[in-house]
Amino acid sequence: MVTSSADGAVGIPRQRPGPLTQVLRRFGLALAVLVVTVVLVYVDRDGYRDNIDGSMSLLDAFYYSTVTLSTTGYGDITPASDSARLMNAVVITPLRVVFLIILVGTTLEVLTERTREQWRLSRWRSTLRDHTVVVGYGTTGYSAVQTLLAQGVPRDRIVVVDPDPDAVAWATDEDGLVAVTGDATRAEVLRRAEFARAKNLIVSVNRDDTAALVTLTARQINRKAWIVAAVREDENSPLIRQSGADSVVTTASAAGRLLGVSMLSPNVGEVVEDLLQYGSGMDLVERPVDTGETGKSPAECRDLVVAVVRGHRTLRHDDPAAAKLAAGDRLVVIRSNAAPHASVPRGGTDR
Repeated sequence: MVTSSADGAVGIPRQRPGPLTQVLRRFGLALAVLVVTVVLVYVDRDGYRDNIDGSMSLLDAFYYSTVTLSTTGYGDITPASDSARLMNAVVITPLRVVFLIILVGTTLEVLTERTREQWRLSRWRSTLRDHTVVVGYGTTGYSAVQTLLAQGVPRDRIVVVDPDPDAVAWATDEDGLVAVTGDATRAEVLRRAEFARAKNLIVSVNRDDTAALVTLTARQINRKAWIVAAVREDENSPLIRQSGADSVVTTASAAGRLLGVSMLSPNVGEVVEDLLQYGSGMDLVERPVDTGETGKSPAECRDLVVAVVRGHRTLRHDDPAAAKLAAGDRLVVIRSNAAPHASVPRGGTDR
C-alpha cells in the first residue's frame, strides 16, 4: 500500500482486505454481539420489568438490547431481579463496550494508521542495507526486477522509484516491493529510497537526458554503488558514462540488432531472445571457477563457457589468454532452465 500520493512517499507492501470486506466484517461482528445480547436478555426475561405492559417479549428483548448497546437507555425496560442486574453488570456491559468499539473501529483505525505506517517505515529504514534501487517501473524496469528475483535477489532488497502512482501501486500491491513515488532526479527522492546505503542502481527511464540527471544525482549521493543505465540512442552512451554509470545498455540499438538477426535467421533470434529471458529455457549466468576446473580449458568445464572474466578483462572462450583457467576467474556460461515467464505490468516511466 502507498502511504501517500505526494512526491517522495514510500510505499511498503502488505496484505490488507478491501474496504467492502472490512465493512461487512465489522457489520457481522456488531450483529453477532447484538444477537448474543438479545438471547441473554430473553432467556432471563422474567428478571426484567416493562413499564408499558409488564410483559417481556422477544421484540422487547431486541428493543432493550439495541437501546442498551447503543447507550441510549430510555428506561422503559429495566432489569429488576438480582440475576438480571448481575447479567447486565458482568456480561451486557462488556458487550456494550465491544459493540461501541466495533462501531467506531473505522475512526480508531484512521487515528492509528499513521502511527503504524511510521513504525513500519522506521523499521524498514533501519534494516535496509546493500539493496538495489530501480528507477522507472515500466516494461524495462519491470523486466529487470523479474530477472533479479529469478536470480535469487530477495524482494525486500529491491526498492522501486517512479513518479507514476499507478506504477508504484503495481510494484507494492502486485509485486510486493517497496516503492517510492517521486522524481529520481531529485536527491531527496533517492535518499527516501535509502540509496546512500544501496549497492546497485538500475536507471530505466523514458528519456536519455533524464537518465543522465538521475545518474549524476545518484553518483553524488553514493560513490560506491554500481550503476547500470539504459539509454535510447547510442550517441548518448558516452554522456551517461561520464555522468557516472558503470554500465550502459542501449535499448533501441539492442532491439534493432535483434530484429535484424531475427529476420535473417529466425532460429538465431529465438535463441538470443531465450538467453535474454532469465528463468526459462537457456540462461546466461556468471559464476566463479570451481576448484576442479582450475588449470583446465573452458571446453573442459561442466557448463558451456561463453567468456572468462579475469580481473577487469572479459576474454572470449577461444582467446589464447583464457586457454587455462586460473583461481579467481569468473565464467559466463549457458545453463538450461525451465520456469514460466511472468506477466508485464502497466504504467511506469519506461516503455
